[in-house]
Amino acid sequence: MFFGRVPVLEAEGAVLAHQVRTGEIAFRKGHPLDGPDCRALAAAGVAEVTIARLDPGDLSEDAAAAHLAEAALGPGLRADPAFTGRANLFATEAGLFLPDPAAIDAFNMIDPDLTLATLPAFRRVVPGEMVATIKIIPFAVPGALVAAGQRHLAGGAIRVAPFQPKRVAMLSLRLPGLKESVIDKTRRVMEERLAALGSRLVAEARTEHRQEALEASLAGLDPAGFDILIVFGAAAIADRRDVIPASIEAQGGRLVHLGMPVDPGNLLMLAEWRGRPVIGAPGCARSPRENGFDWVLARLCADLPVTGRDLQRMGTGGLLMEIVSRPQPRAGEARPGRPAAFGIIVLAAGRSTRFGTENKLLALFEGRPMLAHVLDVARAAAQGPVIVVTGHEAGAVQALAAGPEFQLVENPDYREGLASSLRAGLGALPAETEAAFVVLGDMPRLRPETLQRLAQQALEQPGQEAFVPVHRGQWGNPVLVRRSLFGDLLTLTGDQGARRLLESRRDRVAEVPVEDPGILADFDTRAALEAAGG
Repeated sequence: MFFGRVPVLEAEGAVLAHQVRTGEIAFRKGHPLDGPDCRALAAAGVAEVTIARLDPGDLSEDAAAAHLAEAALGPGLRADPAFTGRANLFATEAGLFLPDPAAIDAFNMIDPDLTLATLPAFRRVVPGEMVATIKIIPFAVPGALVAAGQRHLAGGAIRVAPFQPKRVAMLSLRLPGLKESVIDKTRRVMEERLAALGSRLVAEARTEHRQEALEASLAGLDPAGFDILIVFGAAAIADRRDVIPASIEAQGGRLVHLGMPVDPGNLLMLAEWRGRPVIGAPGCARSPRENGFDWVLARLCADLPVTGRDLQRMGTGGLLMEIVSRPQPRAGEARPGRPAAFGIIVLAAGRSTRFGTENKLLALFEGRPMLAHVLDVARAAAQGPVIVVTGHEAGAVQALAAGPEFQLVENPDYREGLASSLRAGLGALPAETEAAFVVLGDMPRLRPETLQRLAQQALEQPGQEAFVPVHRGQWGNPVLVRRSLFGDLLTLTGDQGARRLLESRRDRVAEVPVEDPGILADFDTRAALEAAGG
């Protein structure tokens, strides 16, 4: 592949290596240059451009990524179309993610131009969750490299082991100091855990924390009625000769392993009894917080065998304590695989002086107020709070956004300009909001898919701080900005919006091509609205 600067009129058929903006012309990085493009650039005064031109036998970045993604697809996966040299792989069913580390290492060592990143092994995934990404570094690579990569990835280098419905029995042991309400809560937590794994609790019994009592309970169980047995002691299992392991062995079972290098979860016991796996649950398994018990239960529900050596290999990554860098989910909180907390700020406070005496947001477009169309988009694309900032004619505007899905924030300083409304909206976002869309209230042709595409790109490009939709080479609205830029946005004044800030920091902005002309269509005047059929 050739890479370098050439006269613009000699660049036809090549790929633009760097973004070019001049006057009204804007071509993004990766744009394939045709004859009219080159002539337009030359007419605008551009003498040279940096290009990439494929050699015979080369594959473009997108073609290479697509071929490798197809080779990597194992059971339970799908791939999105390649874009800018990247192909993302997603789970199609709930289960455990199973990459082959040796195959992935071998792939990544073929050549620096080929890269593959995945989630950790045995990560629980849900349908639609991204599990791996293939990225081609240059604009093209030799076909021989791609063929070598395909050989390493073929044969199930990446797959998902789906959860299978399991019938689970549970025995709870009692001591005088253990309240019955604690056991009741343990059952509820266990039922929720199993439901998330596609399984269910089919039997539960309670008995005294004594060996003879537990042996009697075991003797009364029919192993044909369940697939997994879980035993909660009233006290932790302290030794291989303690009540729970001793009872299982006395009833013909076998202790597989006691203890695991996962914290919380150290005091877990794994055994086998009448062909069924038995988990002696550690005390932390009474809580919904993630612990070593979850790791073992998930593997069993995915029909993956668990041995003593498997447990001993769980130490790396096994520190699950709740520290700042690793928050753990609690009941009712977000779980892995759910969308990130992206808020939406709808700016609807302006006076629209260029429109005339009428508030343009209330003007009819296709039979409905212009703002009503924008609110429909926000409602359809919402993944978090939707803040509607009002000011001019606040009562009438608030009436349009009266639903429970919207949070109304009145900006008393709206006459100061757009920046004051942006500050009001940012200030109303919850602390856990990771990023926010800034949506203008006068863009009734905007599509919800555009917001969804920006959100997806934010998940896929964690290194970028802002995301701007681009249609036919032009920046549009709305923009999506991460919390790391909120402080800078709060310093804006007058009629400055997020766009002005982002234009000055292009290195931190990802341009996202969209097939939505609505990102360019706002209506500042009555004439513009009437020309559009409003």
